[in-house]
Amino acid sequence: MAKRRASAARSPWGAREDREREREAKREAVLTTAVRFFNMKGFHATSLDDVALALNVTKPTIYHYFASKDDILFACVQLGLNRIRDAVETAAAQGGSGLDRLRALMREYALVMTRDFGVCVMRTSDDQLSQESRAKFRAGKREIDKVLRGVIADGVADGSIAPGDVRAIAFTLAGALNSIARWYDPKGPATAQDVADQTVAILVDGLKPSRGR
Repeated sequence: MAKRRASAARSPWGAREDREREREAKREAVLTTAVRFFNMKGFHATSLDDVALALNVTKPTIYHYFASKDDILFACVQLGLNRIRDAVETAAAQGGSGLDRLRALMREYALVMTRDFGVCVMRTSDDQLSQESRAKFRAGKREIDKVLRGVIADGVADGSIAPGDVRAIAFTLAGALNSIARWYDPKGPATAQDVADQTVAILVDGLKPSRGR
């Protein structure tokens, strides 16, 4: 009897955890579906009816997880920024010279830009977001830029990267990496890894110091 009472006392906790996991899974399904429509059709041309139909649910069901289409867009952008930030921070923390770390950072950054949420970051402009979301969007980009500049500065300091304007180098590299989201075709002959490796090789060769310097 005591065991049955103990089991009954614990079951609401398990049920609550199950509900939370289920809610998070459904929320993620909305984002995964919506981001593909945003990338394919554009934010303004995408309706929540499109998303609901693809998920085989009603539009009110989506409103149970997000207040508006704007909220869904920002959640997608936030996921993309988080994945870029996590990738660059992990690579930046590795050992090796500044150039070694920069190469690893750029490769991971490039890979994120071949995926749906990275593409969404690139294709979302400030004017598509609310004022509050716009500020968070810009802050997220600044965090990534700060890490990128730090690794470049380390490389210049240790001699593995040719001296130059760190800010200009960071903007140039980020621009090239971000552009992958515009031209990469997952149905094309090159894999995401191929694209990342080739892009990094092209960019890094231009950063190596000249011999005899």
